[in-house]
Amino acid sequence: MIIAIDGPAASGKGTLGRRLAAHYGYRHLDTGLLYRAVAKAVLDAGKTASDHAAAIAAAQAFDPACLTAPALKTDAIGNVASVVSAIPQVREALIEFQRNFAAAPPGAVLDGRDIGTVIAPQADVKIFLTAAPEERARRRVREAQARGENPDHAAILADIKKRDDRDANRAVAPFRAAADAHLLDTTNMDADAAFTAAVALVDNSRRG
Repeated sequence: MIIAIDGPAASGKGTLGRRLAAHYGYRHLDTGLLYRAVAKAVLDAGKTASDHAAAIAAAQAFDPACLTAPALKTDAIGNVASVVSAIPQVREALIEFQRNFAAAPPGAVLDGRDIGTVIAPQADVKIFLTAAPEERARRRVREAQARGENPDHAAILADIKKRDDRDANRAVAPFRAAADAHLLDTTNMDADAAFTAAVALVDNSRRG
C-alpha cells in the first residue's frame, strides 16, 4: 500500500507520515528532506539559491545517506530548499528515488507537496493536509521556542505565505491537491486528532 500525504509547511504532514508508517509497519519518506539536502549541498559549496547549475548538480549527485543530517531541519536550509525545489531539473533528478521508495514492499508513506499528483498518482490513499497560515506560523513559533530561540511570528507568517505562493505557482509540479485526495484541515486539530482521522481514512480504504 502507498499512502500519499501532501500539504504546505507546518501543516503537520511529517508528524502524521511518521505516525502512520509506524502504525501500519510501512516505511516513511519525508520527501522535503531531499530538497533540503540539495539546498545544503548548494550552500556547502559556497553557492546561493539562485545558482541553478549548482542546484542541478547537487540533485544529480544526491546520496540518501545525507538525509539524516540534523542541519537539514533549519529554517535557513528550508528557505533555500523552497527555491531550488522550483527548478524543473532538480525535481526531475529526484523523481526516480521517490518512486522506487514508494513501490518497494511492504508499503510506504510519503509526505511532500506533489506525492499524490506526480510521484505516486496511483497511491491507494491520498491525504491533502492543510491548516490556516496563521496556525501554521504559530506551530513554527512553538517549535522555535522549544529549541530555545526567540522567533518573530510576523516574519514566520510572511515566510510561510511566500513559500505557499512559490510552491503553488512553480512551472513544474505546482502544489495542489490531487482530484481524489481526502482533504484534512488540521487548523483546529492537535496531532492526535489528525492521526485518528487519517487512520480512519486508511482503514476505510484497506477494507474496501
